[in-house]
Parts: sequence; C-alpha cells; structure tokens
Amino acid sequence: MAKEKREKEVSLVGTLISVLMIGGIITLMWFSVYAFYLQR
Repeated sequence: MAKEKREKEVSLVGTLISVLMIGGIITLMWFSVYAFYLQR
C-alpha cells in the first residue's frame, strides 16, 4: 500500500515539474516577444 502511494506521489511530482517547465518556457517566449516588441 505504501509503495503504491509513493509511486503516485512521484508521478505527481513529475507532472508538477513538467508543468512548471512548460510554464517557464511559455513565460520566456512571451518575455522575448515582449522585449522584441519594445525594442522595435
């Protein structure tokens, strides 16, 4: 029972990390577009 819970937590952490990475990439993209727009 404890092993199954641990695996579920690990998958949850992996999902959280992937979501944060995707969010960070999107934020960087928006920031670069915004900076490019300001420099124009």
